[in-house]
Order: sequence, then structure tokens, then C-alpha cells
Amino acid sequence: MAISHGNYIDADNHFYETPDCFSRHIEAKYADKAITASPNEDGTWAVKVGQTPFTFFDPKFDKTNPPGSLLEILRAKDKSPDIKWGDSYSVDNMLPAFQQRSARLALMDEQGIQSVVMLPTFGVAVEDYMTGDPEQLYANLRSFNRWVEETWGFADGRIFSPPMLSLVDRDMAIAELDRVLAAGARIVHLRPGPIGNGMSPADPHFDPFWSRINEAKVPVAFHIADSRYPEVSKAWGEDPDPNVREMTAFQWAFVHGDRPIMETFGALIYGNMFGRFPNLRCMSIENGSDWVPYLLRVLDKKKGMGRYARWIGGRPAGRPSDTFKQHCYVSPYAEDDVSDLVDTIGASQVLFGSDYPHPEGLANPLGFEALLADRTEAEIDLIMRENAASLLGV
Repeated sequence: MAISHGNYIDADNHFYETPDCFSRHIEAKYADKAITASPNEDGTWAVKVGQTPFTFFDPKFDKTNPPGSLLEILRAKDKSPDIKWGDSYSVDNMLPAFQQRSARLALMDEQGIQSVVMLPTFGVAVEDYMTGDPEQLYANLRSFNRWVEETWGFADGRIFSPPMLSLVDRDMAIAELDRVLAAGARIVHLRPGPIGNGMSPADPHFDPFWSRINEAKVPVAFHIADSRYPEVSKAWGEDPDPNVREMTAFQWAFVHGDRPIMETFGALIYGNMFGRFPNLRCMSIENGSDWVPYLLRVLDKKKGMGRYARWIGGRPAGRPSDTFKQHCYVSPYAEDDVSDLVDTIGASQVLFGSDYPHPEGLANPLGFEALLADRTEAEIDLIMRENAASLLGV
């Protein structure tokens, strides 16, 4: 029987933060290291990470652009190059549902969506600024997670908001993981890409963290983030610290997009994480899916080429592509070939994700179902609901 209206589960929804989302609950001794935002006279915001200006993008605290408006914005800029990205922002576009839980639940009812994974917008883009100061990083993450818990709740059966974690410091990661699990979190978030401390996430040093994830059976979401690879950009003559809206085509292709998530899944699979922690399940959110067929081929091939070298967590059994298809889930972009992704990894590993209400996403989340027009009813049910329901325990 086809899924009924109102029972869909969207694995990629977003909220817009408030200016004090990192500073509201920060411990007093770290106040001077807090991420803060203050209004400028021109209506923009001056955002600082401690004393360092935040330049990755202009956060949306009081204004935004309409959901699904990216193409319209780009076409307008094609006609008038002097148009700025922020020119598409307005107060009217910042609906209460984008910042208030009760209003969002009402909107979800109108949209026919039962449950969502509700991710940050600003919050996924700050870690890179603090990897050199783990105390600053975790003071801000703890504060942000308390803001998320207070504003949205971690998991009430309808809205699942993953707390933000980092492996830059194992012990602080474990302490915050224990706290948020005790508070009811049913999904957690880690940034794709290098940890920032010169170690692999699959290093046995981090096993106490992963063992808790394994025991709790909570999925780990890897949402596209500030994995900018400044050393790579610099090596190729690119700006190592670009605003995301000013990145070059080279940086979009080889730095910000596919590479971080491919390397993350490669590190986990080659590090035998799923052999050591069989309950571990990982979600790729808003990283697209064009990279998936290539990654599976290269993982299988290079496992053979590296057979006599070091295996950090023990040599993994079987084909890496099979491990991916058992433990990894992918939410594709709406412009991707979703049917090809289903053929590659199976409908059981594909997640409906709309990226609502971002301009890059869908104006109507359930428009995603049209991308599955050539799939069977059973496959559509898996993608639009059942896979996420299993991951979240709905």
C-alpha cells in the first residue's frame, strides 16, 4: 500500500538560528571565546568566533530568501552581475516556522510530513574556525546543543535535532555525547572531512566514543559543512578562506563538495569501523550523490592495491562496496539522478531529503517524490519514509 499523506519523513530539514545560539548558554569562563553576533547599521550582522571574524557566509538571523529560490537568484545575477546574494533576503521570508518549534510543527502538518531531521544552518559552518582550540570548540558546541535542546528538542517523535559533536578532543566528545544521549538525542552530527587533529576517526584512540554510538544504536549524520581544505586551495592558487558564495568552480568541484564525504566514508570503511561496531549507521545529508558510484568502485579496487599496508583498525572483511550498502545512507540532491543512486546502492539506503527551507532545496518538500516516478511502490515507501523511520526509531 502506498505511503499516506502525512506519514513522510524528511531527513534534511533546517532551522535558522538566533543571534545568541552559541552564546546564550556558554560557561562564563569561556565568554570571551563565544561565537557572537551583533547587528551592523546596514542590516547585516557582524559575527565573530571569539575575536576572529566569521567569513564563511552571512548568517540568516532575521532575514532569508525563499525556499527553493536558488535558480531564480542565479538567473537574476546572470542578468545583473552587480546583484548581491543578500539582495534576495527579506524579513517577510523569515517565517515563524523557520525559527519556532510550534509553528514548524503546524507547517509540517500542512506539508503532509510526519517527522524531520532538523539540522542547523549556521551551526554546521563554524568548527573549522576552532579546531586549534578544543576548549573553545567544545564550549561553543555545548552551548549550541543546549540552545538546540531548548528551542527544538532533540527527539520528540516528530522533530529530531542532532546535537553537534566533534572528535578534535576525544574526552570532551565523549562527555558531551553521554550528556546528549541521556537527554534523549536519537541522532548526532559530525562534520565530514578531516577531524583537524591529524588523526583518522577510525583510529582505535576514538573507540570509547564509537562504542557508545554502537551501544546506543543512534545514527551519525554527516551534513555538508565547513570542510574547506584551505591547504588544498592554497596549493592550487585559490583563496584558502573564501566566502561560500564566492568560491570558484574549482573549489566547488574539488574542495567543498564531494571530497570531504568520500574521504570520511573511505576512512570509516578502510578503518574497519563497521566490522568493529556493527550497529554503526552513517547518513550523508546534503552532500549529493554523484560521487557514490565512483567511490564504491575505487574503494573495492584500492583495497586490493593496499592489501599489504597498514590497516588502522584491522583489515575489513569483504568488499567495501558491500559494507557501504549495509551501513551507509545517502540523501541525494534533487538535481541528481536519484534512480541511478537507487540502482547503485539499493532503495534501502536512500533517504528523502528536501533541504527545506534553504534556497538550494525544494520549495515543496514532497516534490522529492516526483524524482522516484520510475521506481516501485515498495521502493518509494522505503525512501520516503521507512528507511528514516528505522534509523530514528519512529
